[in-house]
Amino acid sequence: MADKKAQLIIEGAAPIDLPVYSGTMGPDVVDVRGLTAEGVFTFDPGFMATSSCESKITYIDGEKGVLLHRGYPIDQLAEKADFLETCFLLLKGELPTDEEKAKFDSTIKNHTMVHEQLKTFFNGFRRDAHPMAIMCGVVGALSAFYHDSLDINDANHREISAIRLIAKMPTLAAMVYKYSMGQPMMYPRNELSYSENFLHMMFNTPCEEKPISPVLAKAMDRIFVLHADHEQNASTSTVRLAGSSGANPFACIAAGIAALWGPAHGGANEAVLRMLDEIGDVSNIEKFVAKAKDKDDPFKLMGFGHRVYKNFDPRAKVMKETCDEVLAELGINDPQLELAMKLEEIARNDPYFKERNLYPNVDFYSGIILKAIGIPTEMFTVIFATGRTPGWIAHWNEMISGPYKIGRPRQLYTGPTQRDYPSK
Repeated sequence: MADKKAQLIIEGAAPIDLPVYSGTMGPDVVDVRGLTAEGVFTFDPGFMATSSCESKITYIDGEKGVLLHRGYPIDQLAEKADFLETCFLLLKGELPTDEEKAKFDSTIKNHTMVHEQLKTFFNGFRRDAHPMAIMCGVVGALSAFYHDSLDINDANHREISAIRLIAKMPTLAAMVYKYSMGQPMMYPRNELSYSENFLHMMFNTPCEEKPISPVLAKAMDRIFVLHADHEQNASTSTVRLAGSSGANPFACIAAGIAALWGPAHGGANEAVLRMLDEIGDVSNIEKFVAKAKDKDDPFKLMGFGHRVYKNFDPRAKVMKETCDEVLAELGINDPQLELAMKLEEIARNDPYFKERNLYPNVDFYSGIILKAIGIPTEMFTVIFATGRTPGWIAHWNEMISGPYKIGRPRQLYTGPTQRDYPSK
């Protein structure tokens, strides 16, 4: 039942009554589905004022800097929960009991290996291929290896696919990195945690297996947690749209990876390091800060401010703490990292940035952390995709579990009217 009613008045036509719904949080929503029968559509490029679905998973209030997963603030989850607990929460709707957590962790660990034949799939790629190009291919190809549970109308099949994707994504990500390096691919180890296992597969070799630093494993886990879901963003909406056609979950997640690959979406932390390269030296910071303030200069300070958050990014505070811990642990003397910290200090204290709420965001710190750990820039979006997988799966499963329609946006047509093919 509608909570209220709105009325649309179009000149020369009878008023149209539209239902208005209220969620548990956030602004009211006007239901415009009935407009089609009246011969009109709404026009909303970028879907900035359109709710494409009803969801119980994640809530964002950009004005107040709020991000909740199933009602839990992201900073609390990052401080108190690990990534797999966050995955369980997103998928199931509630935090796990100790028994449920132990079972879920064990299930994930027992599915981290990928089909051995998948290794041969990598040989079709050039060694210098972009990691995201390979990830799109190999994740989509999983449906060819795990086609025993692709009935999207079977809840058990959906759960098996969810487990497989969350478990195998870090394995595939590490395989992509090892392939680009020409190194042997490392098998996962079940005694390690999710993030320890990822770092093991990334940086160890058959010749030498070094212990994984607890500080770096914690940092990696927090990066995964802080990227786990972000409501109806471009890649999540892509996963839902692909899923609305009835496509299998592996194909849907591959579609999400493709959307994430775009520099306006998943490439922001890469852009931070490219910006630091452009600035070059601490002595140039003042000049580039001045360029950023000049509205006629195209230069932008990447990693400051956020499209959604108009106050501060609630993930950034936790990420800054993690960044400080990692740099202290590694004792790195890197000019680029020194430059980043100096830039952060200036931007945090400059009235221009403070008045406009241009605070460092999660991408600013995550790029610095990943670089410090030793992960190359071209792998950053792959890390993002690994962390975002439970969010994608949760939204896909939520949609498939209830009534849904295939996505079919409308358009405002401005091309030629009907015309006849000319006579010869």
